[in-house]
Parts: sequence; structure tokens; C-alpha cells
Amino acid sequence: MGEIVGAGLVSHVPTIMLPEQVRLEINDGKEISLVTGLRRLKDEVFERLEPDTVVVCDTHWESTFEHIVTAHERRKGHFTSHELPRGMAGIPYDMPGDPELAHALAKQGAGRDDTWILASDDPYLPIFYGTVNIWTYLSGGERWISIAINGTGQTEDFLLLGDLLGRAVEEVDRRVIVLASGGLTHRFFPFRELRHRESSSLDNIISPEAREADLHVLKMLAQGDHAGVIDWMPEYKRHAPEGKFGHYLIMAGAIGGPKCQAPGVQFSEYEASVGTGQVHVWFERPADGWTG
Repeated sequence: MGEIVGAGLVSHVPTIMLPEQVRLEINDGKEISLVTGLRRLKDEVFERLEPDTVVVCDTHWESTFEHIVTAHERRKGHFTSHELPRGMAGIPYDMPGDPELAHALAKQGAGRDDTWILASDDPYLPIFYGTVNIWTYLSGGERWISIAINGTGQTEDFLLLGDLLGRAVEEVDRRVIVLASGGLTHRFFPFRELRHRESSSLDNIISPEAREADLHVLKMLAQGDHAGVIDWMPEYKRHAPEGKFGHYLIMAGAIGGPKCQAPGVQFSEYEASVGTGQVHVWFERPADGWTG
């Protein structure tokens, strides 16, 4: 019987892939805490938990007609971002996949009339930097699969998919980490302002209201109040969280949804990136389980 041994909300912001010298230049001589945070996650969490499979809920992969999960035996190649090739070009990746878990998830959706899940092993299926960037920092030979964020999905759809993911994990003999790969509020400054807004300073969050919304969510996550975050989604959506916050909602659904009691521990500062809010938050499974 498989189990989810840990979960995390992680930022895949492109600046983490820039050379160190460039990162320091755009961040007033200081390292971006998102970089050191990923290194800490690798050393303090991944090497301790030794997961068999990592499931990435990737906000840079948008689907429309169904939820999609990768089912390849292996994904290998070089990644160049169509959006930002200046900072993400020719990145090598070599990820063992987990077709058994992917198909177990798709099976959970079979016969239902409220969700549709496709497990795809198409060799030409693109890969996105919401997966590649995180894998670059955290990989250690374990299996990796990615889940798209459905652009037509609503809060209840993401929570249901997460719940079905949790059930699928139980059916396979795996120790699984679920990562919600994406940001918090996600509005950018206009084009001519971007290059003046690259530092992590919170002055570079798009608005005071967006900053307060992010801090409210982070406070609830620190308290393990996942029900509060889920209930607050209609208000939070007014501030445009990335991917309708679907990456977090899928992750939360997999570990108990509103019943989840796991408090979040920040592995980075809350930072800005050209208007958006970014952070790493880790959820350790409580001794009495995700839901107590």
C-alpha cells in the first residue's frame, strides 16, 4: 500500500535558473532565497524521506478538456523555454517516470461523470519549466510524473483530482511526495517596467492588496488551516493566484483537503518576481496522519 510521505508548495520562478552572478546582480547583491530554499529541501527533506515518486502539479502546463498526467517510462532531452529562452535554454533532463501510478490515477476517473483523466505517454508531449526547474534542484534518481492544471477547472475539480490522486497512491507500492509547482498571486508589471522590478523585494509585488492576500494565505498555511484556505478561494481568486491556485488545491486534496491538519513550514522568504508572489512551503505529515 502506497503513501504520501510529504507535500510542498514550491516556486519554479525562472530567475532560479539564471547563473549565480546574474541572480546577484538583479537582487541587490543577495542570493534569491528561493534558490537556497530548494537546496535545503533537497538536503533536509528529500534525502531524508527518500521518495520513490514525485508528483508535480505544474501550473505551466495547461489542459482544457481533461486532466492529464504523464505516463512515460522516461522523459529525456533538453528543454528550452518558448517564453524565456534567455534564462532557460538547453537544460538537460532525464526523468524516470511512473506509468503504474499515472494509470492508477486515470483509472480512478473511469466511469465518472464529474471528472475526466488522461494518462499520456505520447513521446512528443511537451515538458514545461514548472517541472524541469524543480527537478533540476531536487532530483535524486526517483520517478517523476507531472499533472497539468486544467484551465477550465474550478476549486472543486482540483480538490477532487487531488483526492483521486491520494486514492491512486494507496493502490501502488510507492512513497510519494506531491509538489504544487507554482506561485501565489500572479499579475505582472507592464512590459516597460519589468526590468526595474526583478529583485525579490516585496516592493515588487503588483499591489499592496495582492501582498496582503498572499500573507493571509501563508498565515493560514502555517497554522495548518487548509479548510480556511479552501473556503477563502473565492476572495483569493480576485487577486489572480497562479493557475487558479489549482496546483495547491490538487496537492491539498491528495492529503485530506479541508480535513488536512499539516502546518506549513517556509523554506524560503516570501518574495516578489516582477509583480508575482513566490514562496516555498513544506508540509510534513503529522505523526497522527494528514487528517489526524
